[in-house]
Amino acid sequence: MGCYFNRTVKFFYEASGKNISDHWRRRDYVIVTLGMSVCFIVIFSNLLVIGAILKNRRFHFPIYYLLGNLALADLFSGVSYLHLMFHTGPWTIKLSKHQWFVRQALIDTSLTASVLNLLAVAVERHQTIFNMQLHSKMSTRRVFVIIVFIWLVAIIMGLVPTMGWHCLCNLENCSTMAPMYSRSYLVFWAILNLLTFTIMLAVYTRIFVYVRRKSKQMSQHTTQMRHRETVMNLMKTVSLILGCFVLCWTPGLVVLLLDGLRCDMCKVLRYEKYCLVLAECNSFVNPIIYSFRDRDMRRTFRDILCCLCRRGGNNQGNSEVHFNTLEHEVLSESNGADVSNHHHNNHSH
Repeated sequence: MGCYFNRTVKFFYEASGKNISDHWRRRDYVIVTLGMSVCFIVIFSNLLVIGAILKNRRFHFPIYYLLGNLALADLFSGVSYLHLMFHTGPWTIKLSKHQWFVRQALIDTSLTASVLNLLAVAVERHQTIFNMQLHSKMSTRRVFVIIVFIWLVAIIMGLVPTMGWHCLCNLENCSTMAPMYSRSYLVFWAILNLLTFTIMLAVYTRIFVYVRRKSKQMSQHTTQMRHRETVMNLMKTVSLILGCFVLCWTPGLVVLLLDGLRCDMCKVLRYEKYCLVLAECNSFVNPIIYSFRDRDMRRTFRDILCCLCRRGGNNQGNSEVHFNTLEHEVLSESNGADVSNHHHNNHSH
């Protein structure tokens, strides 16, 4: 009694004031075409990152496994948005309530997985750098357990509205942007993610302050200087990834929060599409960052693309460098020629 389980999706959209056209307009075609194009770029670029991490032994460390899982979350995000493109615009009002909740759950799951991955990376960097190490001594099994835990929590968070935290029995509490989501859930969701962003930014600020102070205490010995530079380079790359993520997702979360708080004068629907596009674009930013910041990642990307271009050709000229120790890795960062000699000596042995 008092619930609207037998009502259509169109009923909830009209009740919340979010009217959807029942015919295709030029604007709808443009949004769907651009959205699908971005989704294919996201899927391809993150497959490239995952392939590079699997292919190159230089990336077989906990931090890169977590970054690989972040790429998997971005890949999932691309698939989620692609699914959204086929269930948006005039198609929306033809969805069943179950299909609508699945559509939203996929996007919520991808965001949660990305946030938890970044939080895991922040904790890993904090633990590792406070010991002035480049890579964590965490076992592969433990990293795998963390990754499984991240996806379990992400899936559960994505299913929370479906499991009961919705407004199908309380129309007054329905949000405007997501007409079958409860406003209280939007407030919870936005504050939780914004709070997590704040914690991660605080952790990275603390790490940078510590590294800068520690660097001044270190001797000017060449090996120590190279080690410090390598630690800082990786730290800057990870910080850039976090910074872009926060910049791309914060506007959307703020708009969701305003919607949840019933800010009628905020005109949230006017900014909804722009926030969605900005959030989607974040999913292909990371491969671009890797390409500019990491020489070995860039080289591995090139190897994979060349291999795809000449499939079945001669792959014997692979220039991939395998690092067996931290010393080798540090030396490679400072002097490419030293790495080449080391690689040549390994072959001669």
